[in-house]
Amino acid sequence: MKRTHKGPLRDVLAKNMRQLRAARGLSQEELAYESGMNRTYLSAVERAERNVSVDNIARIAKGLGVEPWKLLKDS
Repeated sequence: MKRTHKGPLRDVLAKNMRQLRAARGLSQEELAYESGMNRTYLSAVERAERNVSVDNIARIAKGLGVEPWKLLKDS
């Protein structure tokens, strides 16, 4: 499998995703259901192992009930 360079924005996305999911009391399984995605894929995103498309960021944000930009904002 071809690996892409892990950029710092992946880490920001992973951290924000974990924090927002925890704040809403959602498991990865529940977020997967809410966003219409696979749990193992979301787990890899939370570990900053996957290069996520803009469409998938939008789906994750919808599942979390936030605007997509909140997943990419470095605090």
